Amino acid sequence: MPSSALRPVRLLIYAVVLAVCVWSLWRQWPQRQAEPLPWLDDWQQALFVPLAGGELEVRRLRERVAGRLWLAPRGEAGPRLLYRADWRDGAARWRLEAELALSDRERASLLDALGARAEDEPQELSDALLDQLGGHRLAGLLLKPEQEVRAERLSASLGAPRVRFRLPEGGEAWFYPQAGLTLFYTDGRLDLLQVAPLRP
Repeated sequence: MPSSALRPVRLLIYAVVLAVCVWSLWRQWPQRQAEPLPWLDDWQQALFVPLAGGELEVRRLRERVAGRLWLAPRGEAGPRLLYRADWRDGAARWRLEAELALSDRERASLLDALGARAEDEPQELSDALLDQLGGHRLAGLLLKPEQEVRAERLSASLGAPRVRFRLPEGGEAWFYPQAGLTLFYTDGRLDLLQVAPLRP
């Protein structure tokens, strides 16, 4: 076969070898690091760690995020007092809900004082009552993103979780026990960030 006829075959082989080399280099090239959430480290130290230790008061959360107090009469343990707020991290919006720690006696007296019944809908309470309850500790905090937040951004901020497990209904949970922090994901997107005291 003349050498001129082999030229297109050689070119094709060179092109295939070059494509394979480029693909291999691309696979080995370090991927761009996800950008951490700039506020998360600050919140972890100022809010999450104290809450995990059972020390965070509602007034300290209120200093960071302006919100309102709500009474939710329905609950497994009875009525609950919730601090709710909408919060922005730059362009991203988050919904925040924190529950105040109440004794059974406080729950009962709260229902009596407000005239609420177990079947009532949640009702917004006055800022004056929120001022009075500012020294109450928090029993838990939930943060729900309104826009997509990828798991990579959380791990860039918090590092690898201590425990990572699949959930029966799908998705997975990442647990950071040093901060009482649990992250719930579906398909790599954050559904919910939960902080709870390490000791009830």
